[in-house]
Amino acid sequence: MSAIFGEVLNFGQPAGTEIALRVFGDEHYARYESTSGYTAVYDAELGLYCYAKLASGVFQSTGVPVAEGPPQGVARHLQESADVVAAKSQARRYDRAAVAGGRTDDAVVRTFGPNNGLLAGRILSTGSVVGLTILVNFADTTSTVTRNDVDDLLNAANYTRNGNICSAREYFSRVSSGKLDYRNVVVGPYRLSRNRQFYVNNLLVEEALDLAVADGLDLTQFDSRGENVVDALNILYAGQTQYVGDLWPHNSNIALRYGTMRTNLYLLTSLGRSPADLSIGTFCHENGHLLCRFPDMYDYGERDGDTIASAGIGSFCLMGSGNHLDSGRSPSPVCAYLRDLAGWCDNEIDLSVPGTYSATQADYNTVMKYRSSRPTEYFLVENRTKAGLDRGSPASGLAVYHCDTEGSNELQQGTATRHYQCALLQADGRGDLESNRNQGDGADLFGAIRGIAVTADSSPHTREWNGRDSGLVISEIQAPGTTIAFTTGAVVGPPHRVEASAAPVKQIPRNGAQGVTSSVDVPESGIVGRIAVSAEIEHPDRSELLLTLTSPTGRRALLHPSLDADAVSPVVFDSTTPGTLTSLIGQPIKGTWMLTVVNRSARRAGKFHRWSLVLQ
Repeated sequence: MSAIFGEVLNFGQPAGTEIALRVFGDEHYARYESTSGYTAVYDAELGLYCYAKLASGVFQSTGVPVAEGPPQGVARHLQESADVVAAKSQARRYDRAAVAGGRTDDAVVRTFGPNNGLLAGRILSTGSVVGLTILVNFADTTSTVTRNDVDDLLNAANYTRNGNICSAREYFSRVSSGKLDYRNVVVGPYRLSRNRQFYVNNLLVEEALDLAVADGLDLTQFDSRGENVVDALNILYAGQTQYVGDLWPHNSNIALRYGTMRTNLYLLTSLGRSPADLSIGTFCHENGHLLCRFPDMYDYGERDGDTIASAGIGSFCLMGSGNHLDSGRSPSPVCAYLRDLAGWCDNEIDLSVPGTYSATQADYNTVMKYRSSRPTEYFLVENRTKAGLDRGSPASGLAVYHCDTEGSNELQQGTATRHYQCALLQADGRGDLESNRNQGDGADLFGAIRGIAVTADSSPHTREWNGRDSGLVISEIQAPGTTIAFTTGAVVGPPHRVEASAAPVKQIPRNGAQGVTSSVDVPESGIVGRIAVSAEIEHPDRSELLLTLTSPTGRRALLHPSLDADAVSPVVFDSTTPGTLTSLIGQPIKGTWMLTVVNRSARRAGKFHRWSLVLQ
């Protein structure tokens, strides 16, 4: 599938000009908003996108076109109820099942991979595969893209036209280390019988294939396994991608017969208006499903018994949202987890043996694996420095994945029974992917770190999904580059020590709810194994003070000192004391640390002189 996470896209209107809408969703359910945030629905009677209103949890058209000002009383960012979303999504699946000859679509749309992590069905991830790509125009919408343009996009060597990093054939050759040679025969363009709007609710695949066969196309050339099955059927329609109904880019089953040959899986996506629209991202993503039976590594928000949206692996894999990087012209590589499942990695490096290792950028033939106590669960490490296929990545550094072939990237809870199939351990410890705050950012991969980077007690951590210590410890990570050295195993020797201090010399207001805050910036990377704070605070009765330490990730620890009568001597807190600062163990060291002092006394003022922070 091809999900959209808030991109602004253009949509045709039969009774008006194209309109820009922000899109959230996938082929089974999507929500549309104007660029100013008002929810929009297509009004079939008007032939226009109109402002939406809610009636019993269901969107209805207000009859006011989005091109005009919003009607009075309509709120922004409306959403249908969870039950309505689930029902509409299921209805779309039933429609797909009918097209597929009664076969359910669950195996295609679920993120859970029933076939040892992969989707059920024919796997064509190795060898020489010839796909069929059919170009079609609508009765009212055509494209200036030629057959030769598409043939180059899909098959050419050293292809870089329009900013694409390579052709689709070269992409699969690279990520599979030459194990998959996937080329396409391009035919058409053929003219469909109806206007584009008709095909929003009427799948055009059969009509397109009928036109190609009527033109004399021999389907037997697309049967690489001798099973009388068309291995790969791709339909590209004219004009910009329409993220609506049956024109939403997708892959699914279709049960058609032509003599001895039958169809199986197909891809439907757009051709574009001109060669400037051509990109390989969506084509590669959907063919990852079609050929390799890769599951989606993102969260739909309404599958596998889960209704909460999250980002899954985000943009760090082609099968997450990585197909959209650089407007689809530089899609993310297939992540190490899926390459390993596809059988594309000849070399396996066992990280359970303590030592120093070197991860090479774009070494797609190697998987670096640390196995857990469960046969389906393990950790993977790879170099994702910004170069080559990773040039559009939001981050650069060492990626660490927590994998379980029995998981689902629909399940962001991180518990023993509900967890991702492939989770990226985000180095900043914020868990933005799980909480759906973004699709990946510059702090998600591990950069240069002295000392321990990740362990069972850090945040993120390397515990198994059931809470057991996996034993994986990674330390001494080098800066991003062609190679990244790192160490596994217990750290021997004294821990790396980081110190920082500040002298705010500020008055602490009486009865002040906000108090006084002082910050220190720590440039070093690593995680907290031990933390100590010393503060010099002048006050007649320091028991009336509240001290709070905040880590760079926003985690807070409220400090409760036991004070003597001396009102000036330093107050010291140390995580070696049970219950003191222990909540900050495992936090990233790098960033801004803040100490806040609040004076609860209504009569006595005080002064915050200085403080220091020691991190190990």
